[in-house]
Amino acid sequence: MKKTTYIYTFYRFKYLKNIKTVKRELDIFSSNRIIYGTVLIANEGINGTISGTKIDLDNFIWRIKQLFKIRKLSLKISKNQFIPFYRLKIRLKKEIVTIGDKSIHPERLSGKYITPNNWDKIINNKRYLVIDTRNNYEINIGTFKNSTNPNTNTFREFPKYIKNSKIKKDQPIAMFCTGGIRCEKASSYLLKNGFKNIYQL
Repeated sequence: MKKTTYIYTFYRFKYLKNIKTVKRELDIFSSNRIIYGTVLIANEGINGTISGTKIDLDNFIWRIKQLFKIRKLSLKISKNQFIPFYRLKIRLKKEIVTIGDKSIHPERLSGKYITPNNWDKIINNKRYLVIDTRNNYEINIGTFKNSTNPNTNTFREFPKYIKNSKIKKDQPIAMFCTGGIRCEKASSYLLKNGFKNIYQL
């Protein structure tokens, strides 16, 4: 019988100065533990997908919370019968999800949250413009009916889509993505640029 492998996908926007120290501490902490995947660290926060044993992953998340001095981390847990990654990569980046505008701070400013229970009401309400913030590859796999495709190949192209669109600043906009991180940044970008009614799943 195959052992169950756990997969943890997580992110948190929080400004951090000492990212080199955080990387070094996580490198040390993860050695001799069964943890594989990719973790991105930037001044704006942390983003990662890792797999391994539950006890090692729980301890890794605990260490992240310690280093970031936070209690909460956006975390999704799934299971698999095999480890999908070969090694652990902890990298320093300019952004944990790239939009190309470092003046955006989702930890300070982001859209209003919509619970999954209320999402159907939103997407069936014609007042709302529903935007899928994922890329063309992901959208081609599946999306919500009547949602708008920004026709982007990378998230970095999202600001260009907004600038070229004729969306009014007071238009109610509801956005969704895969794990939540792109919605956080997209909503922060829109609010920073004068849009008033921004929501995210």
